[in-house]
Amino acid sequence: MNFSASRFRFTQLLQLGFVLLLLTVFSLPASATKQVDPHAAPNDFVETVGNNALEVLRNEPAAQKGDLNRINQLVDEYVLPYVNLEKTTRLAAGRYWRQATPQQQKALVEAFKGTLIRTYSGALSKVDEVSSLQILPFRGDANADDVVVRSSLSQRNGPAVGVDYRLEKTSEGWKIYDLNVEGIWLIQNYRNQFAQQINQNGIDGLIDALNRQNQ
Repeated sequence: MNFSASRFRFTQLLQLGFVLLLLTVFSLPASATKQVDPHAAPNDFVETVGNNALEVLRNEPAAQKGDLNRINQLVDEYVLPYVNLEKTTRLAAGRYWRQATPQQQKALVEAFKGTLIRTYSGALSKVDEVSSLQILPFRGDANADDVVVRSSLSQRNGPAVGVDYRLEKTSEGWKIYDLNVEGIWLIQNYRNQFAQQINQNGIDGLIDALNRQNQ
């Protein structure tokens, strides 16, 4: 089973969405950028780390060329502190998550992480000096524990792409756990694919399928 998006258009949008995700969660050393406050208003949080990210990506030629080793280093250092990847995986797995052993859950999170990295690694080259991140007006209650921040990424060769980020408020501050690219939520898309694979081959079959595609 192919865990890439079933439609070419969606694949393109998903890649752009992951680029925006990187723009949202990368950061530079405090001496080079504004200090990131994960307890700030959600729009301010996303805007600060997003603007920091533009500079990081422009100065990371290895990542822009798709160097998975470098991308993994950046993800571990800069992405994971701002993302609840376990929650993303748990929601994508749905009811099957409860059927998995702790070891299977851990393996599934790592396999899904690899899938996400592989998906957006080829899209990093789309970020250049023309790219800019715009945070759209906030809708909803900024004091809520679960909010959506809307943003738009301008590109050199194409229209701006809109992406919504779903954030949850934790004791450590805001954490990103889902994103919507042009009306398609990441978790919902993978939930359908995960369920099909698990029904056919079980949890281990899903993990194996993801890991094979990550090679």
